[in-house]
Amino acid sequence: MINIDDFTDFLAKRIAQLRMAKGTSARDMSLTLGQGAGYINSIENKNSLPSMHVFCYICEYFKISPKDFFDVDSIAPEKLNSIVADLKALTPEQLDNLSRIIKDIKK
Repeated sequence: MINIDDFTDFLAKRIAQLRMAKGTSARDMSLTLGQGAGYINSIENKNSLPSMHVFCYICEYFKISPKDFFDVDSIAPEKLNSIVADLKALTPEQLDNLSRIIKDIKK
């Protein structure tokens, strides 16, 4: 079972990480979500938690699923999802070529 303080800490850090990767301010994000100007700051400062309803809007804002939100290994899930969508349009041969390039880059 997860401790509420650990969850609050995770949520605050993850929203800040995704927000900074998107290049937006906490104020702009708050207002875009239809909340008060300090709403996201309040979450990032661990003073409040979003409702499930607003959490879904937060995921929508980042163009990610709730699953992506909790995938801490993905720093830029919106970009990753876009790449995966492009990959689905490739032929098996193109995927093989791309796989070799990626493995070479990782060396």
